[in-house]
Amino acid sequence: MFRRDYIVRMIEDMTAMVAKVLTLKQDKKTTEALWEVDELLMRHFRLNSRLLNSLSVEDIIDMFRLGAVLEADKLQGVARLLKEEGGIYTAKGERDEALFRAMRSLHLFLYADLHGADRELMNMTDEINELLKEVEPYRLPAKTERLLLAYHESAGSYARAENSLYRLWEQGEPVAEEGREFYERLLQVSPERLAEGGLPLEEVEQGREEWSRLTVNAII
Repeated sequence: MFRRDYIVRMIEDMTAMVAKVLTLKQDKKTTEALWEVDELLMRHFRLNSRLLNSLSVEDIIDMFRLGAVLEADKLQGVARLLKEEGGIYTAKGERDEALFRAMRSLHLFLYADLHGADRELMNMTDEINELLKEVEPYRLPAKTERLLLAYHESAGSYARAENSLYRLWEQGEPVAEEGREFYERLLQVSPERLAEGGLPLEEVEQGREEWSRLTVNAII
């Protein structure tokens, strides 16, 4: 019950903060908007923006582990605040700062999603889609691309998952065996679901053959 109450309060505070930040951005009060995000970070996570953005995403994730358990909904809360902060930097015209936060926010959202976060609490799917549009012109770090592959597959977006697989291969990542296993899993999915995911059964079979040829010397 305590955990649920905490999450509810966090969401309520975040909703109010987002509305206030939107008004501040419209009034071009971006410094005040950043203060609002920082205040909420401190209130709920005992973090400030400077510290948060100096940590690696792995270090941030570790902060939300209790033994073997990840507090995934708190992690998506941090991801949401990073996304909001990135939006403020976009409004300031500081594109590099905005992109830095968008990339980190995306990684944390994907990690939280794959570790049991409630997708409905903060409209996570919409948040991730917005971030994907924002970072589309740029190459994702391999560690984020791996999460994206798993996310798309879990969501039934098989064509997008396949695109992530090939981007990893093009970056020189050792994904030959992972790709083989990916196509084997898809062959266990019904033809109807494959078609809905943008990758009909015939294309899956062709993709498996093409992947085998491409990676013939890479799979040990």
